[in-house]
Amino acid sequence: MVSYFRFSPAARPQLRIGLLLDGPELSAFFARIVEDIQASNFAKIELLVYRKFPPDPRPNKTPKTALGKLANRFLDPKLRKHALYDMYMRLDKRRRPPHHPLDIVDCSAKFAGIDSIEVEPIGKKFIHRFPLEALEIIRAKDLDVLIRFGFNILHGEILKAARYGVWSYHHGDNDYYRGGPSHFWELLEGAPMSGVILQVLTEELDGGAVLCKSLFTTEKTISVSQNRFAPYWGSADMAIRKLNELHRFGWDHLRQRAVPHAPYQGKRKIYRTPENADLFRWLAPVLLKKAIRRPFRQKTVQHWRIAIRMNAKPLFESSDELDVSGFRWIEPPRGHFWADPFGLEHTNKNWIFFEDYSYEKKRAWISCAEIAGDGTLISPQPCLENPNHHYSYPHVFSAGNDLFMIPEAYDSALVDLYRCHEFPHKWKREATLLEGKYVDTTVWQHDGLWWMATTSAEPDARAGTLLLFYSATLTGEWHFHPANPICTDIRYNRGAGRVFPYGAGFIRPSQSGCPIYGYSFTLNEITELSKDRYAERPLQTVTSDLFKGLHGVHTYNWVRNIELIDGQIKKRLNSVSSPPKGL
Repeated sequence: MVSYFRFSPAARPQLRIGLLLDGPELSAFFARIVEDIQASNFAKIELLVYRKFPPDPRPNKTPKTALGKLANRFLDPKLRKHALYDMYMRLDKRRRPPHHPLDIVDCSAKFAGIDSIEVEPIGKKFIHRFPLEALEIIRAKDLDVLIRFGFNILHGEILKAARYGVWSYHHGDNDYYRGGPSHFWELLEGAPMSGVILQVLTEELDGGAVLCKSLFTTEKTISVSQNRFAPYWGSADMAIRKLNELHRFGWDHLRQRAVPHAPYQGKRKIYRTPENADLFRWLAPVLLKKAIRRPFRQKTVQHWRIAIRMNAKPLFESSDELDVSGFRWIEPPRGHFWADPFGLEHTNKNWIFFEDYSYEKKRAWISCAEIAGDGTLISPQPCLENPNHHYSYPHVFSAGNDLFMIPEAYDSALVDLYRCHEFPHKWKREATLLEGKYVDTTVWQHDGLWWMATTSAEPDARAGTLLLFYSATLTGEWHFHPANPICTDIRYNRGAGRVFPYGAGFIRPSQSGCPIYGYSFTLNEITELSKDRYAERPLQTVTSDLFKGLHGVHTYNWVRNIELIDGQIKKRLNSVSSPPKGL
C-alpha cells in the first residue's frame, strides 16, 4: 500500500529528527518507522543517539553452559520467580507468525552517513538521565523531535532537548494498561481490546500528551506473539502521521487533536513482568480445558446467512429500544454461505447482490437475485466471478444512467470499479481506483464530489485504519483527505454497507471486529464533510445478541423501505458443506 503520510505539501523547512537507540539492530516495527521518515519529503534524521552500556565487571568470566544458565535461573530468586514466563516466551517465540513486527532488522546501512553519538546514561535501575555534555551535543543539532527506540525511562533535561519533546510508543491502552509486557496482560485478563498510543514523554508516567491512539481486537489465543501482530503493524504509521501533521499544521494542531486525558482504570497500578503464580493461574485451566475438549472437538465454521425486512421502521430511525423483529432469514444452498447483502432498485424492481462463498472451493463470487414482494429471492445466480480472486462486499450503485459495482478483492491488491453492460449478469472492469490492499470500499456523492471510505489492510485487515478520499469524478484522481485516518478503532473502522442520506447529512454503517470479527454494526451519522474536515457520531449499534442464536451481524443496507442484514452462526462443517460426490 502507498504510504500517503510520507508526503507533505507544506512549503516549510524539513523537520529535524533524532533517534534514541540501544544499537543499530531494531525491530522490524521500528525499522518501518525509519523507512517512512527517510522516504518522506518533510523530515530528515539528523542525529543517532546510541546508548552506551557499561563494561562488564567480569570480562574474563567463563560463559555459562545451557545447564549452567538453567541452574542459575532457578537458584537466583529474582530470576526464579519469573521462570515460567521466561519459559513461556521461549516457546511462544517459535509460534511467531511470518513477517512479525518484532523480528530483528540490521539498520546499519540505513543509518550510514548520519551523525551519531554514544551516551552512557546516568541513573539507577530503570531511570535514565543524560549527562550535560551529551545534552549540549543534542541541543546543538536543533532537533524538532526525538523519537525513543531505546534507553529506559527518561527523566531530566533530555525530555526538553528537542523542540517538540521526546515521542515514544506505548503498546497498551494507557487507560487500562500501564507498564508491560506489551499486550500480554490483555490476554491474561481477557480484555476485549489491545491498544497502542504515541505520547510525548514527561517525568510523570503516561502524563504527557497522547498524540494518537489505536485500538485492536485482543486475539483469542494464548500466544502473545500473535496478539502483538496487529497492534504493532497497525500502529507503525503513527509516527509518520503525526510528523506529517506537525509539518503541515504546526504544534498547536497536534495538541488540539491530542487524545483527552481519562482516569486510569487498570486493575493494577503498574503492570510488571508476570510471576510464576500469574502464569499458572492463567494457563493451567486453559490448557486443561483444551486437553479435555480435544478428543471431542469438531470442525466448525462461521456460517453466514442474509435476512430481509420489508416496510418496517428502519433501524436508524429507532430512538429507544431497537426493534429487530420481522427480519426474514434466508438459508443459502448447502455448501455455501451468503453475506454482505447490498440492495438496488432497477427497472422498478428490487435486487440484492451478495457474497456467495463455496466451502468446497474456499473462495467466493458475487451473486444476485430479484427480491420478491414477500421478501423471498427469485433465481439467485452468479454475476461476477474470477477463479483467481475471492470477491465480497459488492457495493453496487448508480451514477447517472449507469450502474457500477466496487467488489472487495483483497487478494488482488486493487480496488477496481466495474460497469454493468447487461443487467444483472454482465459486468466489466472500468477502472482501478486504488492500488493496494483495502477492504469494504464504499463511495457516495456529496456537494459535487465523489467520496470514498475504505479500510487499509496491510499486512491484514486486523491492523487496518479507515481512510477517506475525494475526487471530482468517479474515475478521476482520488485525493487523500487531510483528516486521515478517519478511524483507528477496530469497533468502527470497517464499512458495513452503503453510505446513505439521513437528515442534513449521511449515515455510514460500520462493522465491529471486537470481540470477534463481524460481531456488530453501528450506524454512524456523518455530521461534517468537506475537503478539509470530517466528523461523525454513532447513532445506533446493533449487536448479534439481539438475534437468537447469532454470533455476528456485520452488514446493513437500506433501499426503498427494504432493510438487508447478514448474520453468522456457528455450525459443524459437515452440516453446511456439500455432500460427497456420488451420493
